[in-house]
Amino acid sequence: MKRLLLSSLGLAALLAGCASNRISDDERLALYRAHAAAPVRDFQYFNRLSGWTALGDSALAVWTRPNQAYLLELSGRCADLDFAPSIAITHFSDRVSARFDDVLVIGGSPGAIRLPCRIQSIRPLDIKALRSSEQELREAKVQERAQRQAPAQ
Repeated sequence: MKRLLLSSLGLAALLAGCASNRISDDERLALYRAHAAAPVRDFQYFNRLSGWTALGDSALAVWTRPNQAYLLELSGRCADLDFAPSIAITHFSDRVSARFDDVLVIGGSPGAIRLPCRIQSIRPLDIKALRSSEQELREAKVQERAQRQAPAQ
């Protein structure tokens, strides 16, 4: 019984430590903003995304190709964006335009009424610099946690 209790406590401590390494939505959004270029009017879109990630409920990053991504800031809160299994983006003539096109949340709660989320601004992302900074931030969080958990000497 003692062994089970100690194992459970050890696992809980390990999971709590891992959870603290996660970058918060606010930190991630600040990181993406720091690696975004000046706003552009639109970007080319062939009705397919390589990937996307919610950055809270009012911004997201979309990848149109593995090494090409854009920070989309929305004009307001987009319900269920940070929990959505998928999204769609409106477009005209293979172009997504700021202040004209929308992000649509797909899936989630059955029967929920979802309004389109207007794209306020579009900013190209420097993917290489972004990935490098994300890794540095994760490593800093690991070191910070290790220092907090180390016994005082």
